[in-house]
Amino acid sequence: MRLAIVDGQGGGIGATIIKGLRQVIGQDIEILALGTNSTATSRMMKAGANRGATGENAIVTTCKKVDLIIGPISIIMANSMMGELTPAMASAISSSEARKILLPLSQENVILVGASGEPLPHLVQEAIGRIKEMWENV
Repeated sequence: MRLAIVDGQGGGIGATIIKGLRQVIGQDIEILALGTNSTATSRMMKAGANRGATGENAIVTTCKKVDLIIGPISIIMANSMMGELTPAMASAISSSEARKILLPLSQENVILVGASGEPLPHLVQEAIGRIKEMWENV
């Protein structure tokens, strides 16, 4: 299974997910860090991603080649993350045939009705649990 973590701004969400996956699954899973900026990519690489790339073309190209994409829900919203997530990135991610696990965190003008409102650590643990289940069933 090839997994892509997409994050922007400081890369903290992506880094937290990667650290958790390394603790639960170990080194057997290939994790690609896709940052909207170099700071986000660097932080995810330090957290244990196998490879990383930055920017629109890297995200658009790589989303076609992975089995699973993980990140905050804003990765499928054009111009989110203060404009870091371009329309082309959002389109490539949402159009990818890869399964997606999206954390319902949004600082955009979007209200997610029915979202639990759980704090980030709980959301990350739930995402990691779902990935572990998928990994075990591959």
